[in-house]
Amino acid sequence: MEIKFTLNGKEAVVVCEPSLRFIDLLREKLSLTGTKEGCGVGECGACTVIMNGVAVNSCLVLASQVVGSEVLTIEGIANGEELHLLQKNFLQAGAVQCGFCTPGMVLSSYALLQENSNPSEEEIKDAIAGNLCRCTGYKQILDAVKQTAKELNPSAKL
Repeated sequence: MEIKFTLNGKEAVVVCEPSLRFIDLLREKLSLTGTKEGCGVGECGACTVIMNGVAVNSCLVLASQVVGSEVLTIEGIANGEELHLLQKNFLQAGAVQCGFCTPGMVLSSYALLQENSNPSEEEIKDAIAGNLCRCTGYKQILDAVKQTAKELNPSAKL
C-alpha cells in the first residue's frame, strides 16, 4: 500500500504493508530513530508523536491510519540545528537523563503547549501522564514545561 502523509512539514510517501506499525515505518522505512519503542503496547509513551495535533503512541497506530495525516516527530520540532525552546528548557532543567523517554515527553508537552500556552501544573501532569520516566522523578520535566510556558506566555502564572 502507498502511504501518503505530511511528516515534519514535508510530504512523505512510503510503500509498505498497511498493517505495519507506524513506529516501525518511522524507524525502519524512514530512518527517523528519535521515536523510541519502550513497551510496544501503549503504556510508556516513549513512541509518542503528534498526529493531526494530538499526541499519540505510534506503536498503537497502523501505517494505513496515517494516510492524509499531518505528523510531527521529535526530528521535526527543532529548526534545523536550532533546538526548540522546549528542548532547550528540558536540557537546562536537567529533564534529560538517560534520554529514552525524552522524545515522547517533549512531544506530549509540545502538544499541550500548542493547545494551551498557559497550562496549570495539573494540566501539565495530565498531558504527560501517558509518558513514563525512570530517571528524573518528573520534577525537572514539569519545571522545563513551566519555564517554556512562561517564556511563550510572559503572563503565565505557573
